[in-house]
Amino acid sequence: MKYGKNQWARIASLLHRKAAKQCKARWYEWLDPSVKKTEWSREEDEKLLHLAKLMPTQWRTIAPIVGRTANQCLERYEYLLDKAQNREGLSAEEDPKRLRPGEIDPNPETKPARPDPVDMDEDELEMLSEARARLANTQGKKAKRKARERQLEIARRMAMMQKRRELRAAGLGTFLGLAPKTKPCMDYNSEIPFEKQPPKGFYDTSGKNQKSNLWTFNV
Repeated sequence: MKYGKNQWARIASLLHRKAAKQCKARWYEWLDPSVKKTEWSREEDEKLLHLAKLMPTQWRTIAPIVGRTANQCLERYEYLLDKAQNREGLSAEEDPKRLRPGEIDPNPETKPARPDPVDMDEDELEMLSEARARLANTQGKKAKRKARERQLEIARRMAMMQKRRELRAAGLGTFLGLAPKTKPCMDYNSEIPFEKQPPKGFYDTSGKNQKSNLWTFNV
């Protein structure tokens, strides 16, 4: 799977009229390679009947023990009950489990896939072609953009190196494109950040400064 087993919303966006929950159920109920689709053996039927007696209606718990899905266990259990009650003699029209016209299958994810209709409308064909194009695209937009930016950065570095070589060959030393090694920084212990000295006035204030210093020292 291209997107893994957790991004079902992203997978559903590639399919026509399918929700993320339907895609997840379809995978775990039928498409997963670990799902067993062979005929039931006698040992599996006996184990299913025994577990159904011990844990009635707990099909999610019974399924991993039997090695089948929960819907497979439920359908097989109902089939065995019908067989025990001699309901196999009913015709297809008299079968109560047969879907009537207009009814919807409650568990379509557990059924085998059917081929798509040939006469699809334009919207369905367009969505199908878009999904195929997106699935064929192994690199997304972000990966393409990063690769393009990486190529531009390499080209810029090569051009800068060539320019430095030419200037060095011409006897012109330059620090083109190089940032200064040390940046001027402020010492907050000895300096006052953003301090502005007031301009000198017309009158001498040295005497007042001495008096204020003496007063501060006495305090």
